[in-house]
Amino acid sequence: MLHMKEIRLHGRGGQGTVLASQILVSAAVREGKYGNAIPFFGFERRGAPLAAFVRFDEKRIREKTQIYTPDCVVVMDPTLVHASNVFDGLQEGGAVVLNDRKMPEEAKLPTTVGRLGVVDATGIALEVLGTPITNTPMLGAFVATTSWIGLEALLSALQEMMRGKQADANARAALLGYERTRVLDMQPGRAEAHLL
Repeated sequence: MLHMKEIRLHGRGGQGTVLASQILVSAAVREGKYGNAIPFFGFERRGAPLAAFVRFDEKRIREKTQIYTPDCVVVMDPTLVHASNVFDGLQEGGAVVLNDRKMPEEAKLPTTVGRLGVVDATGIALEVLGTPITNTPMLGAFVATTSWIGLEALLSALQEMMRGKQADANARAALLGYERTRVLDMQPGRAEAHLL
């Protein structure tokens, strides 16, 4: 049985971070889970750092607050790894999903990280969407890294929340994010990167 998962997404205004949190909740609901998404903006301008918070569980969720001890941190913009405390409160053995071109072994991470997923979401977004909006490739990377939501549920939620050509392009970006994510298991005694 799944216990409540808490995910904190960090991005910049214009990268689709808040929409990504809503899509994640929609995907969770498609699988019979309960979920909620809470945005936190700070300065509301394009390019400014922002966070969004997602919870999902198999039972009703009463919490409506920010997330201070996430099970997973998703970093949509590689510059945020150095610019803010994105890893604060990460649970022991928690997951991290990074938008970066580096190999997972090169990432500088806190010792609490149990699993790391790295994908060049910006490259995928430019290739498929023609713009550096990284939310959908990062959602695919989240699924590949955690397996907490199924790929079919994610793609279905994307098709519902976006229409027409935009939905098809974003579904392709999410699929490529899923396929190109490099995952490193950092549990004690296991440090082997493998492509999903």
